[in-house]
Amino acid sequence: MNPRYRKPMIAGNWKMNMLASELKAYADALKPASVPAKWCETLLCVPAPLVPGAARAFKSCRVAVGGQNLSEYASGAYTGEISGPMLRDAGAEYVIVGHSERRAMFGETDEEVNRKVKAALDCGLKPVICVGETRAQKMLGVTAELVTLQLRAAVSGLTVREAKQLVVAYEPVWAIGTGMSSTPEEVEQVASVLRAVIRRTYGAAVARGTRILYGGSMNEKNASELLAQPDIDGGLVGGASLHPDKFAQIIAAARGE
Repeated sequence: MNPRYRKPMIAGNWKMNMLASELKAYADALKPASVPAKWCETLLCVPAPLVPGAARAFKSCRVAVGGQNLSEYASGAYTGEISGPMLRDAGAEYVIVGHSERRAMFGETDEEVNRKVKAALDCGLKPVICVGETRAQKMLGVTAELVTLQLRAAVSGLTVREAKQLVVAYEPVWAIGTGMSSTPEEVEQVASVLRAVIRRTYGAAVARGTRILYGGSMNEKNASELLAQPDIDGGLVGGASLHPDKFAQIIAAARGE
């Protein structure tokens, strides 16, 4: 991390887990770990039906709420879709875009990710853009080229002002949910590549201010070592974020405790 330029962010992704009835207990358990926003920003991206309740429950914990996906359309005859304005109205401040599970399971393309990034910005949501490689792509040695292409596609057509709202998450697909993780040095190399893409596209000032998170099985055991790297500004935490005690330990690591 480099707190001189970027406030650390610890974000949780609950995926398709948890119920509205569990929100209060989670918030009560997490509350002792809440910190002034100037030290570390915390975020929980929850299933869409939980967004309104989460926005209320987590306010006392100083935890922002985000969605996990959004439609590229603001409204219309798209049964089952969730629009950005709906998420924003329900209390979300952020939204995950281009998660590897959306790409792999639901066929999201780079072009669709770009449209969703623009849809999020249009309604005042801050996108958390996910990029990352599969095991096969890692073995081929094309990680840097792949994440460069993914990020360039995701930010295509954005203004400098819009780019300042982005958070980028590097999530090696092969590490998600497996318990495996890249070494801190490997993650740092990819994070520096991503920051260089932002620098070439939007300039040094925007690049210095852009937070890059690690989304490959960050947990309470490896968080401190990962966050010690200069270009890793936080984590997009999966399974560990379902447990307030573990999530609190990762938040503490972002504070240098």
